[in-house]
Amino acid sequence: MEKLKVIVSGGGTGGHIFPAISIANELRNRFPESDILFVGARGKMEMERIPAAGYRIIGLPVMGFPRKPSFKMLTFFLKLFHSMLLANKIISDFKPDVVVGVGGFASGPVLKAAVRKGVPTVIQEQNSYAGITNKLLASKVNRICVAYPNMDRYFPAEKIVMTGNPVRKNLVETLASKTEALEYFKLDEITPVVLIVGGSLGARTLNESVMANLELIRKTEVQILWQTGSYYYKEMIERLRQSKPENIHPMEFVARMDLAYAAADVVISRAGAGTISELCLLGKPSVLVPSPNVAEDHQTKNALSLVNNQAALLINDADSVDDLFMETFKLLDDKSHLKSLSENILKLGRPNAAKDIVDVILKVVESQKTEVRRPK
Repeated sequence: MEKLKVIVSGGGTGGHIFPAISIANELRNRFPESDILFVGARGKMEMERIPAAGYRIIGLPVMGFPRKPSFKMLTFFLKLFHSMLLANKIISDFKPDVVVGVGGFASGPVLKAAVRKGVPTVIQEQNSYAGITNKLLASKVNRICVAYPNMDRYFPAEKIVMTGNPVRKNLVETLASKTEALEYFKLDEITPVVLIVGGSLGARTLNESVMANLELIRKTEVQILWQTGSYYYKEMIERLRQSKPENIHPMEFVARMDLAYAAADVVISRAGAGTISELCLLGKPSVLVPSPNVAEDHQTKNALSLVNNQAALLINDADSVDDLFMETFKLLDDKSHLKSLSENILKLGRPNAAKDIVDVILKVVESQKTEVRRPK
């Protein structure tokens, strides 16, 4: 098998996009002549991030299902109908050997169109709680790659393959030393470092928790690396103008997450599947504040999968302003607890996830070809 034609569909958040790019990169590494096409949702971040990674992408007009009854319902169904027509055309024109859905608005129409046309399909479900689209398509696709146990609650057991979630390649390929990381961020080598990340756009609760605890942070022997996110950066800088503690280092976006993780003694984060996979792989003690603004509260379920293995701490979003920094600083003072969290979370990491997912994809393609060749 020298050349493959692959469609990778989905996006909407970094948690879907980074795994998608990792899978595409692994395919391209093994089969340099492969033709890989991404299909995303117009106006979402994949339309910029995917071309930046060197891949073509086509956008569908699809949108998320409205949470409350409104006129948006009509818009949703019109856009879904248009997206289905476009997805059918993309499948017919591109003629893929396989379609891989990574979650997000666009993956549903593309996977459905592929199934109808008899194209082999693979789902990569990142979360511990399956999304509605993936649950609806589960019985139709060939294989479902998952990152958490007990996913047979949502999917046919015979289709599930435990692979883990792929992570950004530079995190594992070039493991930076703590000294190098501290020099990069101009931090000292003695004081503990807390890294706060709320995704590329930012997390309002995490940012407000920082602002509400400026005096506590100022008095504590700690260094705070704080990714505010692009959406909140200007506001946070303006609010800090009169009262910024010297031990807080706000950044709009952390370009070198490998170095940020290497510098950190504790990570404060939302509980998106991609971030959790990175924390597991790197063995980072973490305090997770799941976002309540996600479908089926899946971030809480992701976080609990670590908490139940004594591999992370969980602070509810509603309690974050009052409790987050007190609990984080208490953890920093408890070296044995830090060590056990690091050891336990490391056991949950899956460093070969991208390779294992591509192995599944190749088996599905080969199985289809064998089926076609078999005499009637």
